[in-house]
Amino acid sequence: MILVTWTDVTDKRETEVSIPRTLEPEVMDTPDEASAYDAMDHSEPNESFVARLIGLNAHGRTLDLGTGPGHIPLLVCDALPGTQVVGVDLSREMLVIAERHRATSPHADRVSYQLADVKDLPFDDASFDTVYSNTILHHIPDPTPFLREAYRVLKPNGALLIRDLFRPNNDAEVESLVAQHAGDATADQQKMFADSLRAALTPDELQEMVDSIRMTGVEVVVDTDRHMSLQRAASA
Repeated sequence: MILVTWTDVTDKRETEVSIPRTLEPEVMDTPDEASAYDAMDHSEPNESFVARLIGLNAHGRTLDLGTGPGHIPLLVCDALPGTQVVGVDLSREMLVIAERHRATSPHADRVSYQLADVKDLPFDDASFDTVYSNTILHHIPDPTPFLREAYRVLKPNGALLIRDLFRPNNDAEVESLVAQHAGDATADQQKMFADSLRAALTPDELQEMVDSIRMTGVEVVVDTDRHMSLQRAASA
C-alpha cells in the first residue's frame, strides 16, 4: 500500500501535466452496464477500502454514497459487527443488483438501499457516524456539491472515507494501468476502466475542492498507483 499525503509528493509531479479530464456518463443505468460492472473483479480494492475504514475507526450508522452493486456494505457488515449501512445510488439498475446481493447475505437486516442523488441527500445534518464512498467522484462532472453533502450528513466526530481513481499524466500511463490491473478483463471492461481513469480528478483538484468548502480535519492521500482518498478518522 502507498499511503502518503499529497503535499509530500507534489514536488515530484509539479512539472507534470495530467491529461485533460474526459467525462463519462454520471449514471450507469442500463442492465448491461450494471451487470458488466458487477462482474468485474473488485475484490482487492474493496478489501483494501474496508481495511482503511477499520483503521479510521468507522462505526455505527454508516452511509455508502454511490453504493453501485452493493459489494462494500456487505463487507463492512462482515468486518464491523453492529454497524448499520444505508446505501444510496442514482442508478435503479445498480440497486436491483445490490438488493439481489443483500437478499442472499447473512447481513440482510443490517443493510438498506434507496434511490438518491449524492449531490442532494435526503438525510438530516450530522445523522451518520461514518460516511464513505468508493469510486464515485469520477462519475460526477462537478463533485463539489457531493463533497459538501457528504460532509453535511457526517457527525462532527465521524469517520469519512471518499476514495477514487486519480487521473494519470498521459495516455501511456492509462494503457499501462489497464494492462496491469485489467489485463484479464473483457475489452468492454478494459475500456470502462480506461474511461474512468480519464474521467478522474487529480489529487490537486480534489484538494482545491476540499479547501473551497472548508472541510476541516481531513486529508488527501495517495493510496496506490491509481487510487487516492479523502479521509478523516473518527474521534471520541
